[in-house]
Amino acid sequence: MSLPGKATQVRAAAIYARISSDQDGTTLGVQRQLEDCRELAADLGWPVGDEYVDNDLSAYSGKRRPEYERLLADLADGTRDAVLIYHVDRLTRRPIELEPFLDVLTAAKVRRVRFVAGGDLDGGNGDGLMVLRMLLAVAANESATKSRRVKRKMLQNAEAGLPHGGHLRPFGYDEDKVTIRPDEAQTIRALAERFLAGESLRSLAVWLDEQEIQTVAGGSWRTPTLRALLASGRIAGLRDHQGQVIGKAVWEPIITEQTRARILSRMAEQKTSGRRSPRRYLLSGLLRCHRCEHTLYLAAREDVRRYVCSSGPDHGGCGGTFVVAGPVEDLIAQAVLYRLDTPELADALAGRAAADERTAALAQALAEDQEQLAELTALYAAKSITAREWMEARNPIQGRIAKAEQAIARATRSDALAGLVGNGEQLRDAWAGLNLTRQAAIVRAVLDHAVIGPGTPGAQAFDPARVRPVWRL
Repeated sequence: MSLPGKATQVRAAAIYARISSDQDGTTLGVQRQLEDCRELAADLGWPVGDEYVDNDLSAYSGKRRPEYERLLADLADGTRDAVLIYHVDRLTRRPIELEPFLDVLTAAKVRRVRFVAGGDLDGGNGDGLMVLRMLLAVAANESATKSRRVKRKMLQNAEAGLPHGGHLRPFGYDEDKVTIRPDEAQTIRALAERFLAGESLRSLAVWLDEQEIQTVAGGSWRTPTLRALLASGRIAGLRDHQGQVIGKAVWEPIITEQTRARILSRMAEQKTSGRRSPRRYLLSGLLRCHRCEHTLYLAAREDVRRYVCSSGPDHGGCGGTFVVAGPVEDLIAQAVLYRLDTPELADALAGRAAADERTAALAQALAEDQEQLAELTALYAAKSITAREWMEARNPIQGRIAKAEQAIARATRSDALAGLVGNGEQLRDAWAGLNLTRQAAIVRAVLDHAVIGPGTPGAQAFDPARVRPVWRL
C-alpha cells in the first residue's frame, strides 16, 4: 500500500480538516487536526500549499462541505499534488462520496494521500484503494451505529422528561435548560395572553423588537420562531420529541397546559380558515350589503378608503353599496366601547367561570389524547403493531383531538375582552394607542357583523343610520 518517495516528489500538499460538531465555536477540534497534519508534513518534507477546513459540518449527513469541494477542484486542476488528513473518517463517512474523490485522484495522477492515523496510501495502487474503501466502510458503519445510539438516547431522555442536549438554551430557561428565567418567563406569558386576545404573531414579533428583546441566538424575532415558541410543549412543562408531546418534563411550566391548548386551537383555527389578522382596515370581513348580503371588500378611490360591495365573478356582490371607511370605523369602535360598559354584555359573560371550567376539561382531554397518540406512534416505530393496526387506532384519536381543538377555540373567543368589560370609558382613552390587530380582536369579540344600508343620493355627510350592527355579545 505504501509508495516510498522523496520529498521532491510533492510540490504543494493540501491539508484537509473537518469536525462534525463545534458547539462552543472554538474550532479546537480542527486546530488539533491541523497541528498534527502540519507536523507530519514537516517530517515528510512536504511543502503545504493550502489548508482546507470544514468546521462544524458532518460528513455523514450529505450536506455541502465548501472546503472539501474546493479541495477537489484544486486537486483536479493540479494546484495540489498530495493530501494530508488526520484520519480517513475526516475525509468522508459516506462510501458514495469516496468514488468521486478517487476519480479526481486518478484523473489528476495524485498518488500520495497520507493519514496521521492510518498510514500512507498510493492513489494509483489497486491494493491501496481497496484498503481505503474498506476503512471507509468501517467508518460509515460506525457513524450509522452512533446515529442509532444517539437517537435511542434522545428518545430515552425524552421519555424521562429530561431536556434536549442542544448547545443553545431555550428561551425562558437558563443554560441548564431547567431553571426558569423570570424576565423571559414574564415575556412568554405576555405573548401568550396577547396572542389569545387576538394579536397576530407578526404584531407580537414587532413588539419584541421594539422592546429590544432578542432570541437566545441574539437575533430579531420572526413569526415562525415565535409560533414555534408558543406552540412548544416545553413552556407548558411538557417534553416534546420529534414534534410530539410524550409526557411531563422535569422542569416547571411557564404557562399552563390549558393555555397551551387554547393557543394551539387558535393556531389551528387560523390555519383552517386561512384568515389573516387585518393590517390596514379595522372592519375587514365584518360589513355586509343590505341588498345582496355579500361582504363588503376593501377599496381605495382618489385617496379615500372605502368598503365596497363588489360585483363580478371574484366577489359576487351587487355592486350597488359602498361606504367611506373612516366614519364607519369610528362609529363601530365607539359603539363597541360603549357596549363594553352595558349590563347586557356583562350578563352575556356571566357564565365565563363555567366556560373556563369546561375549557380546562377539554384541554385535559386533549392532552390525554395527544399523549395516547404519541404512545401509539412509539408502538408502531418499535414494530409492536402493524401499519394497519396503527391507522385503525389512530383515526378515532385524531378525530377526538380535532373536535376538542374546535370546542376550545369556540369556548375562548371572548379572550380578547379579558379585563375590559366595564372599562369601556378607560379603554376609550387608550384606544388610539392599541395596534390594529388588538383593536380588531376586541371588535370581533363583540360584533358579529354590521349591515350597511342604502345611502341618500347627493348626501355629502356620513349618515350613522345606515349602519345596523349585529352583536355577537
